[in-house]
Amino acid sequence: MFAAPNRMMAAYARYSEVDVKARVEGASPHGLILILFEELQKALATMAAAERAGDRGRSLTVQARALSMLHGLETGLDYERGGEIADTLGKIYREARRLLGTQGDARGKAIEDARDIINDISEAWAAIG
Repeated sequence: MFAAPNRMMAAYARYSEVDVKARVEGASPHGLILILFEELQKALATMAAAERAGDRGRSLTVQARALSMLHGLETGLDYERGGEIADTLGKIYREARRLLGTQGDARGKAIEDARDIINDISEAWAAIG
């Protein structure tokens, strides 16, 4: 017999949580940021899909997680040692948070714009590896 879809989704969510925890435990500081970017990208993709499907409740639930990750990325910046790069990244993270707060018909486009800028930063971070 097959499990009900809700039970399968719950099991998948638990597995994903365990996977992230295991990766975090052995990660370097650089690796921790990579994991955060990966999880943020997943959240933004989920938000975009939920918006396209008209599932506003799901979109808002995931939005809270994405905003929290963006805030974590920004608060982790070392503005004294990071100089202009830290300032620029801070502005990018704030812009992504602003975009995620967009309401109405422009919301879907704003989420996609936030995804694009985070993907660019994530790729650059992975490249410096």
